[in-house]
Amino acid sequence: MKEGLLVTKADIVQAVYSRLGGFSKKESADLVDLVFETMKETLGRGEKIKISGFGNFVLRDKRQRQGRNPQTGEPITITERRVLNFKASQLLKQALNDEVEGGAPENPGNGAPSAE
Repeated sequence: MKEGLLVTKADIVQAVYSRLGGFSKKESADLVDLVFETMKETLGRGEKIKISGFGNFVLRDKRQRQGRNPQTGEPITITERRVLNFKASQLLKQALNDEVEGGAPENPGNGAPSAE
């Protein structure tokens, strides 16, 4: 994947294509699209998505409530809506913190030493 602050769907397709092999570029794109479409449908039904070692996606319903227009200070009604929350797993949090600190996780996944 390219270096930078933004990873696009095209970058993910390229990673699948490059790393897995055996798939054409179109098949890789179809696979990525299928994963995202499945996630969208699952969340649309109000179901949670739990990806082991990565995190949980949960759709929450927020009630209508009173708020304020930040520019004018006038009271406004904020309509009810659904919001998507993501909660990272402990393994993901640890991996991200290890990257920041410049090291790799000592015992990734199941607690067994890395085979590298």
